[in-house]
Amino acid sequence: MSDSGHAKIEDNPKILSGPVLTNSPNAVLSKTLLGRYNDLALPVDRILATYVWIDGTGEHLRCKDRTLTFIPKQPKELPVWNFDGSSTGQADGHNSDTFLVPRAMYKDPFRRGNHVIVMCDTFKYNMEPTESNHRLKCQEAHDKCKDDEPWFGIEQEYILLDADLRPFGWPPGGFPPPQGPYYCGVGANKVFARDLVEAHYRCCLYAGIPIAGTNAEVMPSQWEFQVGPAVGVSAGDDLWVARYILHRLAEEYGVIVTFDPKPVQDWNGSGAHTNFSTKKMREENGIIEIEKAIDKLSKVHMKHIKVYDPRGGKDNERRLTGLHETASINDFSAGVASRASSIRIPRLVAEEKKGYLEDRRPASNCDPYAVINALMRTCILNE
Repeated sequence: MSDSGHAKIEDNPKILSGPVLTNSPNAVLSKTLLGRYNDLALPVDRILATYVWIDGTGEHLRCKDRTLTFIPKQPKELPVWNFDGSSTGQADGHNSDTFLVPRAMYKDPFRRGNHVIVMCDTFKYNMEPTESNHRLKCQEAHDKCKDDEPWFGIEQEYILLDADLRPFGWPPGGFPPPQGPYYCGVGANKVFARDLVEAHYRCCLYAGIPIAGTNAEVMPSQWEFQVGPAVGVSAGDDLWVARYILHRLAEEYGVIVTFDPKPVQDWNGSGAHTNFSTKKMREENGIIEIEKAIDKLSKVHMKHIKVYDPRGGKDNERRLTGLHETASINDFSAGVASRASSIRIPRLVAEEKKGYLEDRRPASNCDPYAVINALMRTCILNE
């Protein structure tokens, strides 16, 4: 096991061999039986709401359902709910009730109709935020800089695993040919599980998530989707619900989604590259504002590293090595069109002298609320 508790393939390349899905309980269930019941007519005044929240790890999601007797139009109409925080690492057993406060609402692509998915943040018994609730501070920062119109677009990389925690489609007991043909690849020997990716794309669009695109990534069974642009804290809501939808779809396909930043040594890791701009950056000669923001970021590099993964930078230590299209975790750098820099200025932005910057440091398992909060406070609020 690695220090973070994740098994590495290199530890024993043979233990993860075996036919894909053989040991997946979900794989043996019929995927057609549910259709017999989806057609049941439900009372028009009964709406199913799935409440989704981040648990005590700061990276994993939980969910549960409730019935509403009205069609909600906005999150504040939804009831505050609670859950057993002692089972999610967010409360003690003797005082375990933890509150769910609805913050964002999306159409449910699984149940459809008027049913909804609700993104919540979590509060202790005394209505103080839980330790994993980074949304509250993000919202506070956003409220202070609304006039700057901070836009965010997040590039979420992830890897699909089979039921034995081996990258989906990799040869039993071995490795695929070296990276090269897989990025944006086409063909059965280059990409795996495109059906799942296509389903996710459509589900996100149906839900109302501004998913901007998707592509196969550098490692076989590694994919990416992009969410945004969205303003401030809403970009975090969008990404968390997009992650939830991806996990739910993966249940049905009998595969596992991992956002671990570096599950396989000597292959590209996974990030959540965050594109950021303000109104001034997007205006004529906005490159001046972009350069000012980069200068500010250079002075608090390690402060950002500590909030760019859920373990205070430990996960990014495995990923930000200076190899495999990353910068070193210890050194701040910036460059035009450079994927080996901490901050990349896209080529077109440099030519047009306006646009946005790309922060390549956030890990794939980051909390986007924490990343968005840090960028707004550093670049706009000068904190």
